[in-house]
Amino acid sequence: MADFGNDPSLWAAKGIGSAAGAAVSLVYMLPKGKREAGSRFFTGLICGLIFGGPAGLWIVAKLGIAGSLSGTEVMLTGSAAASLSAWWVLGAAARVAERYGRK
Repeated sequence: MADFGNDPSLWAAKGIGSAAGAAVSLVYMLPKGKREAGSRFFTGLICGLIFGGPAGLWIVAKLGIAGSLSGTEVMLTGSAAASLSAWWVLGAAARVAERYGRK
């Protein structure tokens, strides 16, 4: 496993990828209100920061392109994918709970 350490450029890539993934996910499934949008955006941002490295490594391994991308590109891709995925999963779960929950 690669050691990404505390390189500032990798942290910037994580932040940018996480914010981009969360923002794109807001466009695909619009939230019902500001509170829902804010909570999903920040959840996506945090998940992208936490799981960006492992997600990026998994993606490049599955695609077989590990040798052709830099660490920054791997981190950016992984953070965006983790952020987008987290938002979709939580958004879908919230809507299912709202529909079938107690009334």
